[in-house]
Amino acid sequence: MAESVEVEIIGNKSAQELALNPENVPNNYIHKEGGVGFRDALLPSESDDIEIPVIDIGNLTSPSAAQQELHKLHSALSSWGLFQATNHGMTSLFLDKVREISKQFFDLPRREKLKYVREPNDIEGYGNDVIYSENQKLDWNDRLFLKVHPEDQRNFKFWPQKPNDFRNTIEQYIESLRQLYEVVLRAMAKSLDLEEDCFLNECGEEASMSMRFSFYPPCPMPDHVLGVKPHADGSSITILLQDKEVEGLQVLKDNQWFKVPIIPEALVINVGDQLEIMSNGIFQSPVHRVVTNAEKERLTVATFCVPDSQKEIKPVDKLVNESRPILYRPVKNFVDIYFEYYQQGRRPIEASKIIL
Repeated sequence: MAESVEVEIIGNKSAQELALNPENVPNNYIHKEGGVGFRDALLPSESDDIEIPVIDIGNLTSPSAAQQELHKLHSALSSWGLFQATNHGMTSLFLDKVREISKQFFDLPRREKLKYVREPNDIEGYGNDVIYSENQKLDWNDRLFLKVHPEDQRNFKFWPQKPNDFRNTIEQYIESLRQLYEVVLRAMAKSLDLEEDCFLNECGEEASMSMRFSFYPPCPMPDHVLGVKPHADGSSITILLQDKEVEGLQVLKDNQWFKVPIIPEALVINVGDQLEIMSNGIFQSPVHRVVTNAEKERLTVATFCVPDSQKEIKPVDKLVNESRPILYRPVKNFVDIYFEYYQQGRRPIEASKIIL
């Protein structure tokens, strides 16, 4: 990964601090081509009754309902690249607890949060964008990024000691997400008539999980500032706990931005670039972004499930044939180039695509 360019950003202020001075939003947050289009995305129901699919996770393993739910899953991931997961084994009360401890962290005084500040040129810890170039557009959010699985990769110096129940709550959440990850990857494989452990094996025993807690303060220029720039994820899959009340996530489909509606008890699960490669392009890694809100803060928790960095990621042999030739070159250490490409507004998967 290229070395970061040392650029001072208004004294390295957090988005929370910048929000307190609405008359002076720094230029490197402003997208001049923005306009009200940032917020004018359609709800799927406003466009020919298209809806972002909802998948009942319990039905994926039910002998009587699995086949129909697997068909829905295949359709969702080949058309949208994402779905809303319900009946995933976590209660609404528990998801509210995860939201609450996350909010409590961002509500701490700055000096307390700075105990967990990320190191230069690294993403783990508390902070905002790593700077790769002077022309880089910055995201209007503050975040806490943690490596959460395997356990020996946890760097507890970045895990907040306040609120007191942060660690215990997140460890419970991780365990539930690990189970969900396995159920979803097995279902994705079965929906393609592959052996159910195919994708799990392709990701490797050292597959990892990282968690990003993102806080989006009210933004005085929502028509020209984005919470997160358009991108696709470098994961196998990403599992997102949305804010319970404030929308912001939008997904690109057929050159139109669609809002991802809030279902408080659901988790949004999307395909990442590495599983798009494994599926030989049958499942799509969706481009998405986050818009800002002039009046309301927003908080989300995203969990990135990433294959073993030493595994060669390539299309599964059974998904390559005469009618569907191989579409991607093998890649390794995909995440190493991901963040650099992201900050340049480029998709790293393009480096793997074969032009036919």
